Amino acid sequence: MSKPVVAIVGRPNVGKSTLFNALAGERISIVKDTPGVTRDRIYADVTWLDKSFTMIDTGGIEPESNDIILKSMREQAEIAIETADVIIFLTDVRQGLVDADSKVADMLRRSRKPVVLVVNKVDNFEKYMNDVYEFYNLGLGDPFPISSLGKLGFGEMLDEVCSHFRKDASEDEEDDRPRVAIIGKPNVGKSSIINKLLGKDRVIVSDIAGTTRDAIDTVIKRNGTEYVFIDTAGLRRKSKIKDEIERYSIIRTVTAVERCDVAVLVIDATMGVTEQDAKIAGIAHERGKGIIIAVNKWDAIEKDDKTMNKFRNSIRQTLSFMPYAEMLFISAETGQRMDKLFTMIDAVVQNCSLRVATGVLNEILAEAVATADPPSDKGKRLRLYYMTEVSVKPPTFVIFVNDKELAHFSYIRYIENKVREAFGFKGTPLKFIIRERKENQ
Repeated sequence: MSKPVVAIVGRPNVGKSTLFNALAGERISIVKDTPGVTRDRIYADVTWLDKSFTMIDTGGIEPESNDIILKSMREQAEIAIETADVIIFLTDVRQGLVDADSKVADMLRRSRKPVVLVVNKVDNFEKYMNDVYEFYNLGLGDPFPISSLGKLGFGEMLDEVCSHFRKDASEDEEDDRPRVAIIGKPNVGKSSIINKLLGKDRVIVSDIAGTTRDAIDTVIKRNGTEYVFIDTAGLRRKSKIKDEIERYSIIRTVTAVERCDVAVLVIDATMGVTEQDAKIAGIAHERGKGIIIAVNKWDAIEKDDKTMNKFRNSIRQTLSFMPYAEMLFISAETGQRMDKLFTMIDAVVQNCSLRVATGVLNEILAEAVATADPPSDKGKRLRLYYMTEVSVKPPTFVIFVNDKELAHFSYIRYIENKVREAFGFKGTPLKFIIRERKENQ
């Protein structure tokens, strides 16, 4: 089931990044007393009591500014509003209610999304409560007073945010159709791939980067199985600033990846693999999703017998953090190898849900330990007692050891490789949790 998405929006310099960092538990956004410092829209996973959600920090909204940076930040915020399930509208008690707040409130009302009105910088509730009441004039319901810096008032605010999450989660759980997110940079052919698979122009395609405005779900039926394809092309290139286009793609990717079982990362063969591809792939990798790398426009490349291997090696090097990813060289234009995509999706979906019996896992563990001695430090050697698979999507294993400090990353990677050798797990990341157990337990 996908996590709800919560966007923090508001005018520049009302404390959005400070609130974001306080909720995320780490300093992710740049915080500075200059309007427009948060240029990136940044996301983080947040848990409040028994609820988890993805939070987006946005650049500030200046409703009528023509400044190119503020204008492009406004566009980013608009995309965040479109994508979010719940919006936190942050205002500033020190500045009071200003005309721009009313304009932002109008924009939010038009979105028809649940809005939680939050008044920031209320460091002293007795002193500032009369000023907080002024924000009722926005017509967005009760204002929630908080202090991002002092971490005051968060409980009531988060309770209100979580109260707007969808209750009918069972609907998602009953839908067992494979969900496939098509991710990648603008203009690499994401919409063209869906159109080719569908056999007609369902998604608008143009040579202008970012033609598709909204992420679109397309159902494609093949051999009796229905697949839900999520197209993340939704970008609008109004700004001339190159970096902004890259930032737009991140929000679409995060929300689509949250909803998918398998992410298909589309790379443009004519451009090669880039750092931006690695950033986008990292979102799916971090969230434990199955991954297929589809190298599109392969028909446009001059080839000899070594071209594919060279390209494959280049991709493996840039995306070295996900050596498990499956790879396919395709052309949405000519249809080359497009039929193989479904076969690969089926295999990856199966691998993401593969369960391995505990007895078999422990045989692999014993053999791995016998082949390569576990690390030791100051005379103390790592002992691995037991391994079991505790969940799927992604397959997650717990290993019980005598001392977590001795369980070096490199040795756990060696164990992972042994598990992969035995069961494949192609296309899916594996997660390993190390638990300490005293020797006499």
